[in-house]
Amino acid sequence: MKKIGLLVLTGIIGLGLLVPCYAEKIVIEGSTTVLPIAQRAAEVYMDQNPGANISVRGGGSGVGIASLLDKSCDIADASRPIKDKELDKAVTNGVDATANIVAMDGLAVIVNASNNVSKMSKKQVKDIFTGKISNWSQVGGSDEKIVVVSRDTSSGTFEAFLTMVLSGDKTRPDALMQASNQAVATTIASTPGAIGYVGLGFISPSVKAVEIDGVMPSKETVVSGKYPITRPLFMYTNGKPKGAVKEFIDFILSDEGQKIVEEEGFVGLREKK
Repeated sequence: MKKIGLLVLTGIIGLGLLVPCYAEKIVIEGSTTVLPIAQRAAEVYMDQNPGANISVRGGGSGVGIASLLDKSCDIADASRPIKDKELDKAVTNGVDATANIVAMDGLAVIVNASNNVSKMSKKQVKDIFTGKISNWSQVGGSDEKIVVVSRDTSSGTFEAFLTMVLSGDKTRPDALMQASNQAVATTIASTPGAIGYVGLGFISPSVKAVEIDGVMPSKETVVSGKYPITRPLFMYTNGKPKGAVKEFIDFILSDEGQKIVEEEGFVGLREKK
């Protein structure tokens, strides 16, 4: 009986050596811009590594970073750099918030598909979002009220737009604040006179992207640097990635992972070289 028990134990240990160990669950939370990349990459990675366990959810860049600082997630997706006050909290909590750039993006200004306006200056966009311009006729369109659609304040996309377009000025108080890029696109598609902004991966035939300062938002104009509203996309970790987290981020940075970035409508880092 002792010999049989030893053989069984040896067999179990042997099987354990043959099966990859992914006991560490990876929790990813944050930016709705990065969300499609993280979701698709996680699906492909788990298909290739059946023992892997990755949970992905949105909530916004601010939510993801807060979770990382509270040590309730392993990777914080963010479409903006971490703020100084967040870094202060990281130090207090003993978290080494480390940025890992996984893609590039352009913030596309979009309007309802029926809108005849196809180009604007960055200043005109700022004046619309801050309330100085309230009718499309003021920027060459029809006599129609402008409906401003914006991301909520916990969004990295909101922060990027606030910095790069609004120069820190407040969005007009009647703006329709949305919780995700997709919600912005859906609202604009169904609202005549609406205008908003989304990441490149959320441009679709149901909305119309406009030229900004004479340049259309696209992968090519982001890579060339011609498009004036571009940003990196991040996955923040507690310190330099290691273990299962490192393996997953390495996958996203690999040729296969960057192909996923491209297929989701964003700009792969290899395109920037």
